[in-house]
Amino acid sequence: MSGVGPLTQDWEPVVIRKKAPTAAAKKDEKAVNAARRAGADIETVKKSNAGTNKAASSGTSLNTRKLDEETENLHHDRVPTELKKAIMQARMEKKLTQAQLAQIINEKPQVIQEYESGKAIPNQQILGKLERALGAKLRGKK
Repeated sequence: MSGVGPLTQDWEPVVIRKKAPTAAAKKDEKAVNAARRAGADIETVKKSNAGTNKAASSGTSLNTRKLDEETENLHHDRVPTELKKAIMQARMEKKLTQAQLAQIINEKPQVIQEYESGKAIPNQQILGKLERALGAKLRGKK
């Protein structure tokens, strides 16, 4: 290190402090009690919806009111009686059980059962499979 002037050291003291308490620590019961003992001013504010499970707007919204006032009864179309009878009749003529027919059209037996009981929602793909398997026209004009 030749050619460099005299070395100097910085002997200023370094002070290490704890971090200031976080907001959560300030609200801690111990911290509040310590502040009370020290005589510091403590402000308590009650939040309007604190501890409740209500939305910010507790009043019923416009959409909720519309839904409550709605009286129209909506439901899915079901299999008509003529279709139920036509499926059963064609299946009986081919001497097939519901399970056998279901296996032929690659569906679950429950599907055939729902169609024959009228509980199914008509699906054009399944009706097409049934028409091909049974050799009978099930859709449209007779």
